[in-house]
Amino acid sequence: MTHHDPADRAFSRSSYPVLAIVVLLVAVHLFRMALDEATDFRFLADLAFVPAQFTMPLDREGVLRAASQAVAQGDMQSSEAALLLGDGIRWWTPVTYALLHGGFAHIALNSVWLLAFGAAVCRRFGSLRFVVFFIITAVAGALAHYIVHPYGLAPVIGASAAISGAMGAAVRFAFTPGAPLGPGFSRARDLDAYRQPAPALREVLTERRAMTFLIFWFVLNLLFGVYTPVGDGAIAWEAHIGGFLAGFLLFNLFDPTHRRHRAKPAESGY
Repeated sequence: MTHHDPADRAFSRSSYPVLAIVVLLVAVHLFRMALDEATDFRFLADLAFVPAQFTMPLDREGVLRAASQAVAQGDMQSSEAALLLGDGIRWWTPVTYALLHGGFAHIALNSVWLLAFGAAVCRRFGSLRFVVFFIITAVAGALAHYIVHPYGLAPVIGASAAISGAMGAAVRFAFTPGAPLGPGFSRARDLDAYRQPAPALREVLTERRAMTFLIFWFVLNLLFGVYTPVGDGAIAWEAHIGGFLAGFLLFNLFDPTHRRHRAKPAESGY
């Protein structure tokens, strides 16, 4: 009879929400593969984030000029532009775009990073907080992309912004003493290591390991974003940065360890 340590079981369960997201991403893509080309494009148009759609109420003429230019340049057909712009703003797309991917290679790459960093953040935040965090960082990524490309018609897809958010959050605690990437950590499956009190933001910005990771991440992201296409489109590096900054800066709002530490009552003098 095999004995399973309760701590090991708790550690394994802590990653279930991340695994569920990976399964959902694969399921959505398999569903798309079962659709014919025209139906799949309509499905993509309904769920992908299209910045120009949100600009339409503010500058309809400008968006229509951008659409006409895209059609004239051969970037898309007029029927595709009409589907992407739709009849009204699709308010759900700053979240649902994260469910769509360009292929299994895209899903596999995102899944690797999600399992590496998302699982660590999920172990710290807990299931519900992590899911909310995933949604908010996805929205932050869409917002960052919109700020740079308000008239963009190219549909933005992929969970990379939310995964970048998990990376940003991980930087806030992973390099502290006793944490997974910090000094003094030894046991690989110890949940307590993921729940060490996080340092203040100013301390993170002066910690050598954290700053090395930050600089490496930004340089690598910019290089890949500028020079490496994915599928038929370029990497939405602006969305990655938006998600990362949201995860990095909003960390304390989701961190239960931070809340417990802040709410700890002062000891009585009696």
